Amino acid sequence: MHRRTIGRAVVMITHGPFCHPCSRNFSSTLSGRASWGFIGLGQMGYNMAKNLRRKISPSDTLIVCDVDANITAKFVQEVSATDKFDIQVAKTARELAEKTETIISSLPGPESVKLVFDSILGEQVPLPSGRERLFIDCSTIDLTTSQDVARAVISSGSGQFVDAPMSGGVVGAQTASLTFMFGASGSPQLVDRVKSVLLLMGKKAWHLGLQGAGISGKLTNNYLLAISNIATAEAMNMGIKSGLDPKGLTEMINSSTGRCWSSAVNNPVPGVIETAPACRNYEGGFGIHLMKKDLKLATEMAQEFQAPLILAEKALEIYKQAEKIHPGKDFSVVYQYIANQ
Repeated sequence: MHRRTIGRAVVMITHGPFCHPCSRNFSSTLSGRASWGFIGLGQMGYNMAKNLRRKISPSDTLIVCDVDANITAKFVQEVSATDKFDIQVAKTARELAEKTETIISSLPGPESVKLVFDSILGEQVPLPSGRERLFIDCSTIDLTTSQDVARAVISSGSGQFVDAPMSGGVVGAQTASLTFMFGASGSPQLVDRVKSVLLLMGKKAWHLGLQGAGISGKLTNNYLLAISNIATAEAMNMGIKSGLDPKGLTEMINSSTGRCWSSAVNNPVPGVIETAPACRNYEGGFGIHLMKKDLKLATEMAQEFQAPLILAEKALEIYKQAEKIHPGKDFSVVYQYIANQ
């Protein structure tokens, strides 16, 4: 196999979901004594991998890989302290892919995904045969990169590739209550296999269409989330400054038509929802830099398909300005930015 570079040496698809006929029927059941791989132990991936290890067969092997060796060491130590499961650490993504059948990745952005799959597919020697490899990428990236990676995986004969970003935040990852939206090009057996894997880490898995549909669904959802978060922050600030009690205001909103995830679960006002990042100095949630990234990706997708986003430009500017003042915080910290205007 010739060395391939994602996004440069492969053909790029710019319109519509990527479709490739599935020539193999993947088993829709999870067999015993299987080998699983998880790449990327960030705030989301770390908890997803923990839930995966707890729910797969005790006889199965989980191999993890992350650029930070301290994180993988912590993961092994923490999981092994409570359960005597087989957990191994791979030094590279390529090593992990060689040893596993189901490979899940949760990475911060398009460049990270490209680098990981370049390392997996870029060797002169193809991946060892004999495994029905399924690559499930849970990263939120742009549609073109996802389609490029899918084409590279399939054309190399390395297996099948599915885009499966998720919603639910760190709390959802911790409690295995994530909602996944995925795109899969292939047989019903492949779709069933993907669902069975994703439901080990979440509570819902929506098959939205062919490869790329998961990315489209996630960016659509996160655009709405980005806007509703700002609207919730503005509304709460308006009500509080008019003299309303924050908790009473929140209870009223959440029993009325203004209720949304940003008001009921991730309320941006400190002291209102105890489990929200706002009650711990906006730490440990969905980083504002990630929301800024997702909003930018959603805007680019909308432009590609000529779908107007009237509020996008102003929302992106708000997140940019809020991040300058509150770097590294949960995206609900825009409340502080708005309240101090």
